[in-house]
Amino acid sequence: MASDRVSRTQAVVDGLLDAIIAGRLTAGEQLPPEGELADEFGVSRLTMREGVKLLQAQGVIVAVPGTRHRIAPTDEWTGLEAVVRHARSEGARERSSLELLEMRVMFETGAAELAATRRSEADLGELDDLIERMRRAHAATDVPAFVEADLAFHDVIIRAADNRILVASMRPLTSILQETRNETSSVPEIRENAIVEHTGVLEALRTGSAEASREAMVSHMRQTYDDLRRFVHGR
Repeated sequence: MASDRVSRTQAVVDGLLDAIIAGRLTAGEQLPPEGELADEFGVSRLTMREGVKLLQAQGVIVAVPGTRHRIAPTDEWTGLEAVVRHARSEGARERSSLELLEMRVMFETGAAELAATRRSEADLGELDDLIERMRRAHAATDVPAFVEADLAFHDVIIRAADNRILVASMRPLTSILQETRNETSSVPEIRENAIVEHTGVLEALRTGSAEASREAMVSHMRQTYDDLRRFVHGR
């Protein structure tokens, strides 16, 4: 069935990415022969070929005329799926967590600016409820519940911004956001600062001022960045 072939091809993509990230396949070197890889993964040559093509589209594998394909260095990867998978790996997490925050500054400050004039009263009520959930979770040292409410808070703002491309751009990052928040939110001081900053964002959104909402989100992102470097990375 077509769905079975798609799942096998995705398994090849995931497996090759994991092998490259783990160093079992070395960036800058040639990809092993197609037949050898197909045998190793237990798939047909056609399925392996399809998987390799998908990784070519993400810049992970580079076609070289007249010889075997080359594995590109991770800094040359262009596909978000591949980049996020690499970012979640152990050796890349510190750099990736800071890069993710830098990107969130661009996305989320803009989202807050848009949401200021597009949010509904229901959105504001939901944000208020989520801050209260964060407070209760913090008091109970319930990190998973705190992270869930934290992520939901930002989801409401992105949804209120009413921009489909923004929503689609943020969706692939959900998994890595979940992991980094679990790490940072285990620190009590970071949870306390997050509650203060989220409250500031909500109050700015209540005013309907795009400028104030953007500045409140900038403050939140700056505090998050500083907390990450101080409490998690020890800088």
